[in-house]
Amino acid sequence: MQLQQLRYFVAVADTRHFTRAAQREHVAQPSLSQQIRALERELGAELFHRARGHISLTDAGQALLPLARRVLADTETARREVQEVARLRRGRVRLGATPSLCASIVPDVLRAFHDRYPGVELFVHEDGSQDLVRVLAAGELDLALLITPLAGQAPVLTTEELLHEELVVVSPPDEPAPVRRTRIRVADLEDRPLAMFRRGYDLRELTVATCREAGFEPVFAVEGGEMDAVLGFVRAGLGLAVVPRMVADRSGLRVTRFAPPGLHRTISVAHRGDVSPTRAARELQRILTERLTGPAA
Repeated sequence: MQLQQLRYFVAVADTRHFTRAAQREHVAQPSLSQQIRALERELGAELFHRARGHISLTDAGQALLPLARRVLADTETARREVQEVARLRRGRVRLGATPSLCASIVPDVLRAFHDRYPGVELFVHEDGSQDLVRVLAAGELDLALLITPLAGQAPVLTTEELLHEELVVVSPPDEPAPVRRTRIRVADLEDRPLAMFRRGYDLRELTVATCREAGFEPVFAVEGGEMDAVLGFVRAGLGLAVVPRMVADRSGLRVTRFAPPGLHRTISVAHRGDVSPTRAARELQRILTERLTGPAA
């Protein structure tokens, strides 16, 4: 049973005339009649009483008509909904991001996406890069903003580097700068109390690894916080913190940059390599790329 046959059947039922039905469907009358006959053969019953100058539904035709109308209506609804998704009038995109990125670049990117595609539902999952990789691999996210390179073995992902982000030291604005020089060195953090993020936080791992590379173990005045909490600890004078420049510039805290070559981290966007992203996810990735790297030349 074909949708075209059902459309022809409904057209004949509405017009009670094969020629007028063919005209309505923009098809030759013999072709329409052949399709009706093929439908009747498949169903094993005649659908119309055919008398000269008079066409009426049989009992079988009466039974089929409401079902045919429902199938055609559902088909049209499915067509419209798929087209709306394809045109990004509807849909959903699921983005994972680290907490520091959720506090800096993600809100502006999501605002830009929502302004263009208000009918697309946005879902954000906030976690550390390693946890985001697991959620992404499980198919629960479309895209993830990660700090790369990733530690340990990761599932097969397609990644694109977006930004090399500068990290800086923040301290209370009403206290003296942490050093008299305009730039701070990693070695200057030795024996200085730090406000430290919780375990699993990418910034925690990077700060600890950097201090160890400089030959010392960092001292934690307080640890276990999320981004807003750590900034609050710094504001209260509990210690210094190493944070992204984009976060620091919005924090109201004193910002001290690292001496050359500075301290940076790489932000990448990733999706599963074995699954093609949805159009909504591709469009969000395009906006991310535009915002963080500038439009492609």
